[in-house]
Amino acid sequence: MNNKSTKHTKVLILGSGPAGYTAAIYAARAMLKPILVHGSQPGGQLTTTTDVENYPGYAKAIQGPWLMEEMKGQAEAVGTIMIQDHINKVDLSKKPFTAIGDSGQIYSADTIIISTGAQARWLNLKSEQNFRGFGVSACATCDGFFFKDKKVAVVGGGNAAVEEAMFLTKFASKVKLIHRRNELRAEKMLQEKLKSNSKIEIIWDSVIEEVVGQNEPKSVSAIKIKNVKDNKTKELKIDGLFIAIGHDPATSLFKDQLKMDNEGYLITKPDSTETNIPGVFAAGDVKDKIFRQAVTAAGMGCMSALEAEKYLSHTKL
Repeated sequence: MNNKSTKHTKVLILGSGPAGYTAAIYAARAMLKPILVHGSQPGGQLTTTTDVENYPGYAKAIQGPWLMEEMKGQAEAVGTIMIQDHINKVDLSKKPFTAIGDSGQIYSADTIIISTGAQARWLNLKSEQNFRGFGVSACATCDGFFFKDKKVAVVGGGNAAVEEAMFLTKFASKVKLIHRRNELRAEKMLQEKLKSNSKIEIIWDSVIEEVVGQNEPKSVSAIKIKNVKDNKTKELKIDGLFIAIGHDPATSLFKDQLKMDNEGYLITKPDSTETNIPGVFAAGDVKDKIFRQAVTAAGMGCMSALEAEKYLSHTKL
């Protein structure tokens, strides 16, 4: 049995990134002495993004990892306690709420802010995972630059896939968009832009069977695709593959405790970060599948801390 004493806090923040860090800044400034528990790679998805050009306040492009370091430093400077641990269990059925870490540490909290974010979905092919980071990527804005004057493929049919394909035309000589259906889910206006771009070719009714390449040095040279209508396979010569088939929110911890939609995103009250359990709040990509921006996540982090403070002041014994 572990003999670590329970760490109690008024505000426990699970997850980092713009939502968690902003929640921490606001909660700490409200003298709530928040504890923020983050995993082994704090900072969330922004740590895999290089040039950030759309975060307000910076006229020149900034680096995602740098922005996250700055937010983390700011949260610590105003009094947030940062702890690296992996939470494997939470109990939201009674007050105070409790969370248990892999370290054996028990955390108890009067309020919880969930900002665990989301992860990119993969095709889950062995060959895809083999070349991940060596020609296979889930982030065009991070890795597009490496494919200057090369041929690339994008998999997907939603807004993200179309946006990634268009973004990649800045660098690549040719972009092939592979979609398993015969029409895209993306917004009509985006589709028009896509179809008018001569660098992009859409390959309909097709799925990827295998990523082909060399192991020494590791690089991608082609993909095998199968037409789902006639089952014929063919090989396409490409230098890079971008996966854009959506994201999965990190919410498995909260299954059967918090209300979620059919994709696992936490549901909050309108114009609020409050979940179906009073005192439990959700901010950032863990609840937002529409905007998924650093600035909206940060905005929700701010809201969650202000709502937690209000909740605490109303429930003082």
